[in-house]
Amino acid sequence: MQKLTDLRIKELQPKDKAYYVCDGNGLNISVMPSGVKYWIVRYSKDKRERKTSLGKFPDISVKKARILASEIKKRAKEENIAKSAQRSISPLFCHIINEWLEKKIKPVLSAEYVCKTIMRINKHILPALGNIGICAINSRAVLDLCRKIESNGTIETAHRIKQLIGQIFRYAIAAGYAETDPTFALSNALQARKKRHHACITQNKKIAELIKNIYSYSGKEIIKAALKFSAFTFCRPGEIRRAEWSEIDFEKREWKIPAEKMKMRRTHIVSLSKQSMQLLFDIREISGDGKYIFSSPRSKDGSSPISENSVRLALRKMGYSPDEMSAHGFRGMASTSLSEQGWSPEVIERQLAHTEKNASRAAYCHAEFLPERRKMMQHWSDYLESMLKMKLQ
Repeated sequence: MQKLTDLRIKELQPKDKAYYVCDGNGLNISVMPSGVKYWIVRYSKDKRERKTSLGKFPDISVKKARILASEIKKRAKEENIAKSAQRSISPLFCHIINEWLEKKIKPVLSAEYVCKTIMRINKHILPALGNIGICAINSRAVLDLCRKIESNGTIETAHRIKQLIGQIFRYAIAAGYAETDPTFALSNALQARKKRHHACITQNKKIAELIKNIYSYSGKEIIKAALKFSAFTFCRPGEIRRAEWSEIDFEKREWKIPAEKMKMRRTHIVSLSKQSMQLLFDIREISGDGKYIFSSPRSKDGSSPISENSVRLALRKMGYSPDEMSAHGFRGMASTSLSEQGWSPEVIERQLAHTEKNASRAAYCHAEFLPERRKMMQHWSDYLESMLKMKLQ
């Protein structure tokens, strides 16, 4: 390869397209169609090829261009060595996980969600990756972990673990512990997950049958009450079972669920219908003056709520399979039916306490559309009660 000289560069003629002439050591002269000539240096940084312009020729001579190119390549090499050393002593993944939990998860998400997240981390992520430096974890390591989970037939769990690792790495990148997210390259590497929806009943006849079955439920009275309350309020199962008497405003006929109990850590108001209020008065005779409205039959002082499986098992006892109706299904049942009855989607969404993407509006969502929601909640309870009179063929 012939080295460039100032004279040789002056003799280079423009062509229809820009072209390069190499000087060596990554230094090139780029000749543009306009005749302008730029110095370009190519070098490696972070295992990727980069290129930088040094300026125009003849403003930058061959001699000066070689000096500048040498300095840039030397600096890039030193940075590569420094980053390589940093990777070898990068913090353990388990320490980053703990920091992520404390700063990003525990302060903003419900205790129930946090508990499930920690269980998944302890069971799957920490044993495989916990004691490895975060910068040493690559896409292959994450894929091997997820494939191992897949091999046990738990495809959904494999996807959840990949998502969790991705969330942790994105926090690590923002905090300066890592530079890349190894899950980014795994978007289509796992088996396709099956679409999951909470089973729910939406046909009028089926709803009528469900309400009749709930009212004639032969199990424990507190569980029967929880079933009715689930139907009337269509709140999340965890919110219902952990409902406390102190959260009920009997004068306003409202249940104000505190932020720490909500999935997205935002206060939520549930307007209580006449039927819901009567149910609460009846429950008081059963649960007494304990902390929880739906207190466990095993808890004499009402200090423990019913188990998280109580409503689900009651539905199974009534003959509903997991594909027919779930404890979470009361929400889908109400959402679908109320929408068909002409209620505004915004009003329904607010009552369901779904996430508001606009952060400035989110703070006020607990009381938004409250007058309309009061009317809707009373209408819904009246509708369900009317189902008791419906004749089933």
